[in-house]
Amino acid sequence: MAVKLVVEDVGKDYLIPIIDRVSFSVDAGEFLCLLGPNGCGKTTLLRIIGGLEPATRGAVGIDGELIVAGRPHQRRIGVVFQEDRLLPWMTLEDNVALVLKPLGMPATERLATARRYLGLVGLAGFETYYPGRVSGGMRQRAAIARALAIEPDVLLMDEPFGALDAQNRRIMQREVRRIWRETGRTILFVTHAIEEAVEIGTTLVMLSARPSRIRELIRNDGRVERLKLIDDLNTMIMEEVERQQGGAP
Repeated sequence: MAVKLVVEDVGKDYLIPIIDRVSFSVDAGEFLCLLGPNGCGKTTLLRIIGGLEPATRGAVGIDGELIVAGRPHQRRIGVVFQEDRLLPWMTLEDNVALVLKPLGMPATERLATARRYLGLVGLAGFETYYPGRVSGGMRQRAAIARALAIEPDVLLMDEPFGALDAQNRRIMQREVRRIWRETGRTILFVTHAIEEAVEIGTTLVMLSARPSRIRELIRNDGRVERLKLIDDLNTMIMEEVERQQGGAP
């Protein structure tokens, strides 16, 4: 399988180092989950990969093209944030169609594409609804449709279900897995919920406490029994939290 994304020795410093040197690669069509203790830089790393924030050191490449914050690039990167970020004065279909305008797509084609992707995420029949008239789970589905509509080379998802209740979160986990299977997109998904990562990810990357490094990279292929994998990951998280609280290097 072809390599889609390469993260090489990426680091990030603010007043203190947040990310040390992180390296991994992602195959085309892979569903990779980033895990780690709070404050370890998961979202920062995702933003660097998406070209939304510059790295202090290291490099990110998609299909061999270097991704640098603030510079134009040919690769399409879809992002689903923690909040849906839908414009409340626009219908769901207009919210999705809006991201297609910079691509030079004619208006009729933009609308047809928006409707197609809203249908893919289970929102057929709700295209003309405004965000304030639908549930949080439906708004997040619309946000996923918006990110998919540009047909991204890589789809980045930053704890997109964190604001949902437990029932809707489980529903959306199944839905995003279905969408991934149907579209074959390469997905990087940040979550603090270990059970969620084990449920949906094909590869799990566990980051250490800051300055974060890769502590463990696990292929979630069923060779390790699910409950044991969850227990092992929980143990790793607790060890990293204790290390950070204790100030260990």
